[in-house]
Amino acid sequence: MRSALACSTLAIALALAACSPQPATTDPAGSAISQQAEDESARLNAWFEEQYEAFMQFTPTMMTFRGRKDRYDELDDMSDAGLRERLDWMAASVAEMESTFDYDRLDEDARISWEIWKRQYDSARGQMEYLAHAYPFEQMNGMNSVLPMFLINFHKVDSDEDYLAYLSRLEAVPTLLGELLTRSRASAGQGIRPPRFAYEGVIEQSRNIITGAPFDDGGDSPLWADLQAKADALVDSGTITSERADALKTRAREALVAHIQPVYEEIIAWSTEELPHALENPTGVGTTHPDGAAYYAWQLRENTTTDMSAEEIHQLGLDEVERLRGEMEAVMTQVGFEGDLQAFFHFLNTDPQFRYPNTDAGRQAYIDDATAAIDNIEKVLPEYFGLLPKAELEVRRVEAFREQDGAAQHYYPATPDGSRPGIYYAHLSDMDAMPKTELEVIAYHEGLPGHHMQISIAQELEDVPTFRTQQFTTAYTEGWGLYSEWLAKEMPGTYEDPYSEYGRLMSEMWRAIRLVVDTGMHAKGWTEEEAVEYFLANSSIPEAAVRSEIRRYLIMPGQATAYKVGMIRMQQLRAKAEAELGEAFDIRGFHDTILGGGAMPLDLLEQRVDTWIAEQRG
Repeated sequence: MRSALACSTLAIALALAACSPQPATTDPAGSAISQQAEDESARLNAWFEEQYEAFMQFTPTMMTFRGRKDRYDELDDMSDAGLRERLDWMAASVAEMESTFDYDRLDEDARISWEIWKRQYDSARGQMEYLAHAYPFEQMNGMNSVLPMFLINFHKVDSDEDYLAYLSRLEAVPTLLGELLTRSRASAGQGIRPPRFAYEGVIEQSRNIITGAPFDDGGDSPLWADLQAKADALVDSGTITSERADALKTRAREALVAHIQPVYEEIIAWSTEELPHALENPTGVGTTHPDGAAYYAWQLRENTTTDMSAEEIHQLGLDEVERLRGEMEAVMTQVGFEGDLQAFFHFLNTDPQFRYPNTDAGRQAYIDDATAAIDNIEKVLPEYFGLLPKAELEVRRVEAFREQDGAAQHYYPATPDGSRPGIYYAHLSDMDAMPKTELEVIAYHEGLPGHHMQISIAQELEDVPTFRTQQFTTAYTEGWGLYSEWLAKEMPGTYEDPYSEYGRLMSEMWRAIRLVVDTGMHAKGWTEEEAVEYFLANSSIPEAAVRSEIRRYLIMPGQATAYKVGMIRMQQLRAKAEAELGEAFDIRGFHDTILGGGAMPLDLLEQRVDTWIAEQRG
């Protein structure tokens, strides 16, 4: 892997070359070198297409997410042997790349592709090294809830064959979940367990999956309701007869009872057995896991794509919290509130004007208002971006079986071909945890110009290898989401109410607090309650949402630090481009440079921006 210094030196050299007087005549040697770079880069890109297709065959579920129906009746092999086979393939692929292609002959963008391909392997190797530290079952992203969500929302049924593939996947669920149970038991044997609340969430969610028909006499369970609806839709479209639909439903009912119910009962039983051994007021992995400090340091590097230490990230958070408190106090003065910041927080948390009714009408109003905010942004995007997403975006409520009071909103990408829209999901079970002040800023983060825009543009890119259109880098992706909140302030019709501007500041404060509490718990031994207290002392986030957030950080160590680190780096890159280009700075060109190469580690993003600056000077 080439060092950041080498990348920076390369960018400076390009800038100097671009600014130097060039002869009017063509340099034959230079032309030959350029052609070599073009040829070698084209050869590498063609190889990447072959390699990416081979890699995708390891993960049938990812192909389904992408809108493909290859191996549509299978689930991923999550066994240790299966993961090792995939890792060995990646190692062989990187070795082939290094022996077959000449890095020094590649053009700038192909070099970035090279680095990303290699770093994917490095990341997978680290994941395997620390595999025992991961939590396959937890309250947020546990496979016990993700798998049903995947089948319901992403396994599209357009034919009899698609329905049968769904049933085959149901039959494969016990194998996949059983492999994860085996790994979880082994981790527990090493003293590695998630906190008590994670087990409690797994128990509740798993019971929701097997509550109702056909498992008992209640209303339809989530999977059974979905299976019936998809069979009925085939009848309505004229694809199958009603008699065939009845036969498929009979098989579906049998599959649910024979394959889904037993494995979920096993998950519930195992989680219940683990409850007495799990911590109720836990600290982070640095003190609860064997070799936890090294594991957390690796997670920080993975999530921030920097070499920042836990102490450096912690101090950055403290500094940002102090700055943002000052800006929130300015808003408090603007609206004429008398009292200190804590009193202002209390006012925002208790005054009914800042909440939607905790009714179905209130929930629909939230969805409608979030959609309206996104629609407003969409009208002005061409003033800030040359690249625009083609995929549609929908705002939806999280499905009942996985909905949690106060849990964070999230985004699921559209398919690359646009056949399925991007989905901005909101947890609306407790409207008291969804303040109006933050509606706008979250809509911009999850929707436009945030995740939907960035991920859709990446998937629609045609001038980079396909694997880069599907790349996910937390610091880049979440950094862009947070940068988008800040960018939206420059756009007309946003944050017009001072309380909405306060919501923007509070959203940024939320991410600054994350730097403090994530490192506090995982590196400094803070308990869950200590982290909650710090969060509440510096924000007006409702306590239910705060507790949900802190519990998220505990089971996803390091991930929460990526947002602010990524945002700050993007702001720094923009400031650098503005300073060096002056009046020649083009906001559309800058944003297209950020988004036009797909997600990447922050040092490679800086390299890409430096190259763009050099080109603009030239």
